[in-house]
Amino acid sequence: MNREPEQKNARIEGTKLGWDRGFFNCWLFLNYGGCSQGFGGCALDSKPKERGDERGPTAYGMAFITGVMRAVGVEKWEDLKGKYVRVVADGGSVYKIGHITENKWFDPKDIEGMVNKDSE
Repeated sequence: MNREPEQKNARIEGTKLGWDRGFFNCWLFLNYGGCSQGFGGCALDSKPKERGDERGPTAYGMAFITGVMRAVGVEKWEDLKGKYVRVVADGGSVYKIGHITENKWFDPKDIEGMVNKDSE
């Protein structure tokens, strides 16, 4: 049963950026000090009709990756591991991720209206 979303601190214990079951995606593995949760997992690529069977990059995927990095305050994906962050989450989902001390947030819903997930 999910609780109301709340803001809490976490440490990024690990990351994943790559293909999983045919989709390009990313994950942040968050540790709250006793329990863990993942953030990400959505497809960052797509299969446009003109590409046939080949999946390709999307503006949505690039916006997701750079949004995470900017919010946390890193210049390389590899630097995410070990960083402390704030998240807005409930027992089932992480909705937003933010810098531990600055008012910098990334919410995937913010990019859905800016770019088409199935184009580019």
